[in-house]
Amino acid sequence: MRPILLYVLFIVMVFSAAVYVNLPPRFDCGDYNCYEEYYAGLTKTSGVQKAFADLKSRYDDDAMVKSQCHQFTHVIGRTASLKVADPAQAFVHGDSFCWSGYYHGVMEGILSKIGFDNLPARINSVCVNIRGREAYSFDYYNCVHGLGHGVMFITSHELFDSLRTCRLLSGQWEQWSCAGGVFMENIIADHKTHKTKYLKPEDPLFPCNAVADDLKQTCFLMQTSYMLKVSGNDFSRVFELCSAVDDKFVDTCYQSLGRDASGQTVSDVQQTRERCLLGRDARQQLNCFVGAAKDFISYHHSDVQARELCMSVPVEFRQVCSTTVDDYYRTFK
Repeated sequence: MRPILLYVLFIVMVFSAAVYVNLPPRFDCGDYNCYEEYYAGLTKTSGVQKAFADLKSRYDDDAMVKSQCHQFTHVIGRTASLKVADPAQAFVHGDSFCWSGYYHGVMEGILSKIGFDNLPARINSVCVNIRGREAYSFDYYNCVHGLGHGVMFITSHELFDSLRTCRLLSGQWEQWSCAGGVFMENIIADHKTHKTKYLKPEDPLFPCNAVADDLKQTCFLMQTSYMLKVSGNDFSRVFELCSAVDDKFVDTCYQSLGRDASGQTVSDVQQTRERCLLGRDARQQLNCFVGAAKDFISYHHSDVQARELCMSVPVEFRQVCSTTVDDYYRTFK
């Protein structure tokens, strides 16, 4: 079995130790565009490490930085890609802070230079130099998953064109990982300054209910983030929406809701537990805890906090939760 589970589509958010020394004088912005220009300029003049140090120093106190952190790490990655021809050269400076957005941004920049018309002939060679490719390393996953973000970027978020492009990859694992990037980008790109055509408030399961069957699971791994958005963050309501999904994918939908329970609470044990217990039956609650435990590991790059979560859940769920932690944490070693 391949060592990086597909569930790694729950993108890693690691708060690694920040280096705050020798930062440039603090500059404060008031809006998204200002920060976007600021981090692009800081990356160009001072490098990736200092751009991340600045971002981390603001994260807890600046609402704009906290809400748009993933997008700002995209900016850092895109800017870093300007100086390289191969993503492997930019990945060595990588930082997984804020759900690995740096790697996604690198791929957006690399694919912008290749161009959509040239991509079919080159897509299978883009990630060949990534460290650990043969072992399906996490860097390789980030590269292939990042292809999905990159294709969405260069097609102006044309979801179905992007999914067709992912199909050009030679392996099924690669195709699914790329598609995961497409679906993730579709959700995070939907904000005040840009509304994607491929999310519908009146049909919160779309586009997952419109893609090919082999891509539905990958889609539902992310879709609850949007379902919560249009449901006023009502977890009980989204549990109900998930229950209407085809039974082959309903557990995935519940687990995605667990990812959101963890993500919204910055992997806080008690608050995550409270959200998962809003499920009306054991199936909903258990799968929510499974998804949350995996996200705890992704967030902390450690199994310690996930095991604390497992000890807090109802006793009948603890064994499954602990086994999930054992199996999933192996993918990070």
